[in-house]
Amino acid sequence: MRSDAAGAEGGWAYRALRRIIDIRPAEVQALAWSWLYVFALFLAYFVLRPIRDELGVAGGVRNLPWLFTGTLLAMLAANPLFAYAVRRWPREKFVAIAYRFFMLNLLVFMLLLMLAGPEQHVWIGRAFFIWVSVFNLFVVSVFWSFVVDVFDAEQGKRLFGFLAAGATLGGLAGSSLTSGLVERIGQNWLLLASIVLLEVAVFASGRLSRISDAFRRPVQGADPHRALGGGIFAGMTHTFRSPYLLGIAFFMLFYSVTSTFLYVQQLSIAEAAFPSRAARTAFFADIDFWVNLLTLFVQIFLTGRLMNWLGVALTLCALPLFSVLGFAALAASPGVGVFVVVQVARRVSNFALARPTREVLFTSVPREDRYKAKNFIDTVVYRGGDQVAVWSHAGLLALGMGMTGIAVVAVPLSVAWLALSFWLGRRQERAVALAEPPAVRDQAAVVPS
Repeated sequence: MRSDAAGAEGGWAYRALRRIIDIRPAEVQALAWSWLYVFALFLAYFVLRPIRDELGVAGGVRNLPWLFTGTLLAMLAANPLFAYAVRRWPREKFVAIAYRFFMLNLLVFMLLLMLAGPEQHVWIGRAFFIWVSVFNLFVVSVFWSFVVDVFDAEQGKRLFGFLAAGATLGGLAGSSLTSGLVERIGQNWLLLASIVLLEVAVFASGRLSRISDAFRRPVQGADPHRALGGGIFAGMTHTFRSPYLLGIAFFMLFYSVTSTFLYVQQLSIAEAAFPSRAARTAFFADIDFWVNLLTLFVQIFLTGRLMNWLGVALTLCALPLFSVLGFAALAASPGVGVFVVVQVARRVSNFALARPTREVLFTSVPREDRYKAKNFIDTVVYRGGDQVAVWSHAGLLALGMGMTGIAVVAVPLSVAWLALSFWLGRRQERAVALAEPPAVRDQAAVVPS
């Protein structure tokens, strides 16, 4: 990628991107490598996801709650190991090490699936289900940590929606690839394809790191090309010490709990309304189609503009606001049509608005927290929310509550989430205005000098 191709006068890449997003000439190369990075990453994951679901279901749907529990335990074990890598190596090196570790794991699974018998396949499938669930959250969290270390808050508001569109396109391509090729070439060759795609992501991350000095910002005097240092449990301790980071953790918890409520309700509605497996599959596919189509449109054409027009606080409020209205609608009229509208609106607002805006929040924290605290929140807190939701939903059902009752319970949760979102957004906006990271102030207030 030549720098003159990105120039304001004759650069074709700049002129093409300028038609759809607000981009500066000097940002083209960094955005292009970031886009390739996230596209390859999501393409690899969505090749693996259908294989994960098939192997997980083969072990019995009744065992899925225990697989979620196993995933949380794996997250708890993996988080200190990731923090150790962040502490010891510079970002371009620990990103490559982490991704190639997952690539080695995939090679092991390929060999096991090739050599194992039918009974062993069940247990390998369960292990693979947990592994992919851990892999997904870790590699995506690492990507966004890297990106918020390259772009600042102002750039994030303009560009993160376009990067999120790269993730959406990668997901669409990965799903199509697996659907079209799994019967022709088998699961093992698809695992190999994912390995190659992860290596593409490593290559893109290396190129992004080499050109990122143009966007370097002075954050506590840290050099982005040196190891971060710090403790292996710093992600957890910093999260609980900082009201700002703890607020982001609760934002993630609210999202995870309400999403799991809707996911379980979706399964119940599909089971009751559609008697055949084919009809249920078509129902799920229709939801995914509209979610992906609308998400891609909003990410490319609206996300950056809305973030600039409305600001971080109001944009971050979109998802909890849709949740308040959606759960209230389900409480009043718990039908299939209402559920589809609510689910589509929530998922689109999450992928197109909440996710890129939430990443902007991390541009206002110290570099160590962009990797360690963010990874703790994105993985352990997220999966912890799944556990809270699954067992809470079971408890509410045991108390005799149906869809209406659970929707009623979710409304005040969503209202609290809405208030928290506005507070977080306003804290970030004030931090940018004052050029002082809120997490720095929080930690200074609680850590004795």
